[in-house]
Amino acid sequence: MPSYKYRARDRAGKEILGVEEGENEGALAKALMAKGITPLEIKAGGGAAKKPAGSGNGFFRNFFKEKPKHEDILLFFRQIYTLIRAGVPIMRALTGLQESSGNKGMKEILQDLRESLDSGRDLSASMARHPQCFSLFSINMIRVGEMTGMLEEIFLRLFHHMEFERFMREQVKSALRYPSFVVIAMGIAIVIVNVMVIPAFAKVFDSFGADLPFVTKMLINFSNFMVVSWPYLLVGVGCAIYFFKTWIGTTKGRYSWDKFKLRIPIAGKIVTKATLSRFARSFALASQSGVPVIQALSNVAQTVDNAFIADKIENMRNGVERGESVLRNAIASGIFTPVVIQMIAVGEEAGSLDDMLQEVAEMYQREVEYELKSLSQQIEPILIVFLGVLVLILALGIFLPMWNLGQLAKGGGA
Repeated sequence: MPSYKYRARDRAGKEILGVEEGENEGALAKALMAKGITPLEIKAGGGAAKKPAGSGNGFFRNFFKEKPKHEDILLFFRQIYTLIRAGVPIMRALTGLQESSGNKGMKEILQDLRESLDSGRDLSASMARHPQCFSLFSINMIRVGEMTGMLEEIFLRLFHHMEFERFMREQVKSALRYPSFVVIAMGIAIVIVNVMVIPAFAKVFDSFGADLPFVTKMLINFSNFMVVSWPYLLVGVGCAIYFFKTWIGTTKGRYSWDKFKLRIPIAGKIVTKATLSRFARSFALASQSGVPVIQALSNVAQTVDNAFIADKIENMRNGVERGESVLRNAIASGIFTPVVIQMIAVGEEAGSLDDMLQEVAEMYQREVEYELKSLSQQIEPILIVFLGVLVLILALGIFLPMWNLGQLAKGGGA
């Protein structure tokens, strides 16, 4: 049998590389998934990896190629659920969705799914070839649907899950739009004042030759620094952004940044509750679909979009794998409130943990919605105080010496 090189992820979500023999790519993919390994890429021997249809050959073609959006994947799950429920065979359903899709990237992915199914792969294995579009959680849910005959129901649940994800993101963006605009406007105002306004007043003060207050000297020196060094400041800001993005691209950097985000005043508690709401809803969905608890925790850790909380969930999974209860590991994680701990205890005791976690998700969602509605009211006093301090410094630095010069002029006239 021919040998194939593969790139895959294990149940913990870690990427693994290996070489195995198989009759064909589809047979090897099934063998890997039977071991709990999700294949991402399979290629024959040492040759080039097989690319999905329409993936393009050049860097610029790939860069400018239209890619599927979150809404395209969301619509795909809803439409394929409707078609399968109506009795349409999956191949015909994919053909119809490909013809009606308005996104070229989505068309190419649907074409590759059809070709992959034609070659003998399962739908979950075919989707695993496109990790940029289908998350590990979605792929594992589809696999469970194939094994249990609940594929139609899984598509509907994934649609509701992704709809919830989109709702939470839009709510956070909407709440942060106003304070972000105010902060940007204040930053632009500070630059204009230091580059244009203060230098004009500095010339006036120099013409009088008077001794200036400390605040005024500080403002003039800072203004001179910005006027002379603005090219270096721009380069410095650009380098800082580049190194920050590079840093959070590393495992350690991402972990530290995600942990810090949860501690930011006001915004941190919103991020925490939104993340835990995604965890509870994803875990409830996986549990209701028949996914074992250990595998469900591994899958959910990939969906929370926070490395710090994902690490806590992985620790919970390790504890459950050792035979400990979900409740004990939830307490040890330190990320759940006492009310949530009580609901997990009741759910585990009554054998309805998925229902309790669904209620936990809804509770967190209501809290996030309330926090987001009051976010502007919480931030406004901080912005007003900051703006007041800024105006006070400018007033003391610019108008105090003018007032002193006016007093001197009156004294000289007398």
